[in-house]
Amino acid sequence: MTARRKALITGITGQDGSYLAEFLLGKGYEVCGVVRRSSVENFERIQHLRDRVRLVQADLLDQLSLIHMLQEFRPAEVYNLAAMSFVPTSWTQPVLTAEFTAVGVTRLLEAVRLVDRGIRFYQASSSEMFGKVRETPQTEDTPFHPRSPYGVAKAYAHWITINYRESYDLFACCGILFNHESPRRGREFVSRRITDGVARIKSGFERELHLGNLEARRDWGYAGDYVKAMWMMLQQPGPADYVVATGQSHSVRDLVTLAFEAAGLDWREHVVTDPGLLRPADVEDLVGDASRARRILGWEPRVSFKQLIRMMVEHDLGAVAGESRTAAAEAAGPWQAGRDAPGREVRTP
Repeated sequence: MTARRKALITGITGQDGSYLAEFLLGKGYEVCGVVRRSSVENFERIQHLRDRVRLVQADLLDQLSLIHMLQEFRPAEVYNLAAMSFVPTSWTQPVLTAEFTAVGVTRLLEAVRLVDRGIRFYQASSSEMFGKVRETPQTEDTPFHPRSPYGVAKAYAHWITINYRESYDLFACCGILFNHESPRRGREFVSRRITDGVARIKSGFERELHLGNLEARRDWGYAGDYVKAMWMMLQQPGPADYVVATGQSHSVRDLVTLAFEAAGLDWREHVVTDPGLLRPADVEDLVGDASRARRILGWEPRVSFKQLIRMMVEHDLGAVAGESRTAAAEAAGPWQAGRDAPGREVRTP
């Protein structure tokens, strides 16, 4: 019997980690996910996979835990998706962002070097590294000018991965992924904050949605498409770095318009521009050129921007409706099952 190929994912409980785990399981991999020791465990995104993946405790802040993890599981592929990934928080916690997102990658690469140099390594780089862009669209060769502590940390992680590849002959790839969203995106991110806000306004729970810069432009794709590109990079004869993007630029205003339209609403009646939500130094326009990924990997995005936003709105409308039903059931108390008082029938919401 042929042994199943093993893959290890840091950040498995995040959006990308959950989609990547699903994808690799579909390919027949044995999947191990790395989770941090925490008093509050959040496995919501991978709850449906808990009986199919193995979870181990390790931490990008702890070198020894990473070494032990690799020695025990012996993966053929490592996908490093873990990071302090919410850009606004990187201004309030810049040192912790650097420890996780920058130096943590060095610790993991060093663990790979010490345990097994045959491991194929994927590093999640980011379009935020381009920042104040030098050219449009951005390619693998566009110079970086990051505009946030997060972008700076990602630039370090990107270059240290290349350095280990060149210094120790590791099969290490960087995927420069542009913005990618899904119904599993955290509500702190602007895309999900918008679609969740739309659902709450449509359901009558809220009247307004506060947003920052509506003119900022991004290249938005679907996370489920992008994780396939990660895997494709590690299946090539040799390591390289790739931009993963749709090649289309849309403003936050465009996203807002589509999201409200998907719920039959006019965004101008509900959106409030809030100066308090503006970044200290914003990135105005990011759009990627994924020609190399198309040519070498054969990768193409499948879900359009409009399809993506509609998918997210529909999901959040269902989620808010579910919250409403739960709240109504809890308010009704123990008589919810059919009678709220002797002799009087009620209809369960």
